[in-house]
Amino acid sequence: MQMYLLLIRASIKSRLQHKFNFIFSSIMATFINIAEFMMIAIVLLKFDSIKGWSLYEVGYLYSIILLSKTVYRTFASDVHHLEKYLVSGDLDQFFIRPIPILVTLMSQNFTILIGEFLQGLFIVTICIQYFISIGQVDLWVIPITIVIIGAGAVILFSIGLVTATFGFWITRIEMLQNVTEDAAMNAVRYPLSLYPNWLKNIFLTLLPLGFINYLPALYVLKQDLGSWIIGATILVSCFCLYISLRFWRIGLTRYQSTGS
Repeated sequence: MQMYLLLIRASIKSRLQHKFNFIFSSIMATFINIAEFMMIAIVLLKFDSIKGWSLYEVGYLYSIILLSKTVYRTFASDVHHLEKYLVSGDLDQFFIRPIPILVTLMSQNFTILIGEFLQGLFIVTICIQYFISIGQVDLWVIPITIVIIGAGAVILFSIGLVTATFGFWITRIEMLQNVTEDAAMNAVRYPLSLYPNWLKNIFLTLLPLGFINYLPALYVLKQDLGSWIIGATILVSCFCLYISLRFWRIGLTRYQSTGS
């Protein structure tokens, strides 16, 4: 952990050498995410609710997945970009370092996603304040939401790691990532009740993204299910992490250097 933190600090310093690029990219990322949420808000303002989910409730779902993704991409950005290391052969040098390869990869290009974090924090704060003002929830929702975001980040990291590990066999994984990460995360910004059962089952089993925001929100906002769903979310995140790490170790044994 000391080495990991040291590498992260070095990565942050290198990024801050180009301050204008850092500030500009953060501002642009914020505007992009605002535009995406505005599309959702326009639809809900027109129809009041979707399948019984109000704008604030969908905003809660949106902010949870956004914050979970932000935590994941902040601490493990280059897990999502493993393909470039496989193609260029730069992964070779990680094998001769005296720390685990995954730790080295996670510390590369440490990304500070300030724009996404502030936007997600702003939306979830507005939504929680509204829920409290109408008596839908109490203050206990704050620590539960933090736990949900943490567990969600672990689930997203696990899915990202499994997807990246397939690169040891197929090398090019961008299209696969578009399905398992980008498209899937965009889909779960909305309530899963909107989707057909076969797709809903995928988001609860094969890609358990429904445990990040939808199922916990049923308990937090709708008083459905029970408090056990929070514990189940934590267990699912731990199980996903265990499986992904085991699969990563298998993938490493299949790695073939480019010879460069």
